[in-house]
Amino acid sequence: MESFGVLAERVVEALLESRPGLATSAGDHRYDDRLPDLSAGALATDRTMLTDAANALSELDPDALDVEDRVDHALLSSFVDRELFELTEIRAHEWDPLHHNPGPLLHSLLARPYAPVEVRLGHLAGRLAAVPDALATARATLRDMPRIHAETAVGQFTGTAALIRDEVPRLLAQAPGGYDRLAPAATAAIAALEEFVAWLRVGLAADAGPGRDPRLGRRRWEARLWHTLDTELGAAEIQRRAWANLDRVTEEIRVAAVELVGGPADDATVRRALDLLAAEHPDDATIVELAGVTLDEATDFVRAHDLVTLVDDPCVIQEMPEFARGVAVAYCDSPGPLETAAVPTFYCIAPTPTDWPAHRVESFYREYNDHMVRNLTVHEAMPGHFLQLAHARRYVGGTRVRALAESGPFIEGWAVYAEELMAGLGFGGLPVRLQQLKMQLRMTINALLDQLVHAEELPEHEAMALMTGRGFQEEGEAAGKWRRALLTSTQLSTYFVGYSEVAEIAAARPAGVSVRDWHDAMLAHDCPPPRHLRTLLDL
Repeated sequence: MESFGVLAERVVEALLESRPGLATSAGDHRYDDRLPDLSAGALATDRTMLTDAANALSELDPDALDVEDRVDHALLSSFVDRELFELTEIRAHEWDPLHHNPGPLLHSLLARPYAPVEVRLGHLAGRLAAVPDALATARATLRDMPRIHAETAVGQFTGTAALIRDEVPRLLAQAPGGYDRLAPAATAAIAALEEFVAWLRVGLAADAGPGRDPRLGRRRWEARLWHTLDTELGAAEIQRRAWANLDRVTEEIRVAAVELVGGPADDATVRRALDLLAAEHPDDATIVELAGVTLDEATDFVRAHDLVTLVDDPCVIQEMPEFARGVAVAYCDSPGPLETAAVPTFYCIAPTPTDWPAHRVESFYREYNDHMVRNLTVHEAMPGHFLQLAHARRYVGGTRVRALAESGPFIEGWAVYAEELMAGLGFGGLPVRLQQLKMQLRMTINALLDQLVHAEELPEHEAMALMTGRGFQEEGEAAGKWRRALLTSTQLSTYFVGYSEVAEIAAARPAGVSVRDWHDAMLAHDCPPPRHLRTLLDL
């Protein structure tokens, strides 16, 4: 029987080759000229590969491995099982048009100078040339789409066409010799995208109903939750803990509000305090600049309090590309663990849509006010995602397993823990602490929404009441989160569950170990699920 290291590398290689998007995001650029093949034949081949990998991994005895390999065996087995589950049970390629959006795979080639421009143009030409066939496959495959997914796809695919139209000429200006190959491929890709958007619009116009129910139902949602979280906590226990945390944080935010504005410790005082803070906010023209200022502030604070080892990696703050908008307000786009080129992390923030009325824009920026942006920057950048993922890229293991099998609960859990850590030490003063407590409420309600929407058919008006009432959210933020709960499933639970588990590990810091050294140790193993991090830290 082959060793675990040999088997693991063989499985990782098969996964990278069959998933060009995964390879690119991990920093392996050998397949950058390809798009995923979601045709029936390719998916059948993929299912066979995953089944063979699962069987081969199951034949190994993990107890015979050292601790690092034992964790990697568990991570790779879980990754393969999750991919099989998504392919055979969720089958998003058959009903979710967002699953077919080539935008992220094109953007990664346009945005990051990971190779000379001539090389990137060759890769880009390959991906652009593949767009018409990929979208033809999508049209042949997609059936009974949820209306909310189709509507969101119209915006995102339109944004992908704009990305090609706007960015390809800029890249060609650096290497005009690539024009003959790239320009026709770009033109054909834009035409295919516009045709796909028109097809979606025809379907939306022809069917005034909601289409397929985007809710997974309890059985499939709980199964997906198990694969997403890789935790020993079950759905019922997560919901119990979330309600309890909601009560705890509600009491804390009431006390903090009294400290800011005075009055009784009740919800009315909380709203008065939050209204005061909401009045101090950026706009579409200043939010990116504000994020840059707050990144500098947060970096100085982390250094002054010696919280975690800093890095000299670049972090670029920019507007979120159009093709990525419609799901989240901000995201951190870091180089992959296998990336060898010196390329930056992008901290992206979405301005408000151009078709929003003035009152909704005002609501959005009341939510994302100056103090909330400081807390958001802690989460997305410092010492949250940007810094944590920079540490993760410095991990070198015996296999490439952890470069692929990064845990969302650990990544989001660390970022939420970082918010609490920074606010607790005084970053941004009482205003940021109030916003962080509000974010704690939001994170906790995210987990409740995720479960109640997909497993208990929570109606929209009750979801809105929960968010605007118990969560003190602005109407615009709550409306956006309702959409996100329908567009995604189980990802909204990663914040609360991950935070709960990461905070417990942070609190287990051994006597005599400094805060910085313990945080560095927590970040030194790439991004394993928290239960495996406990094993690696010998807790």
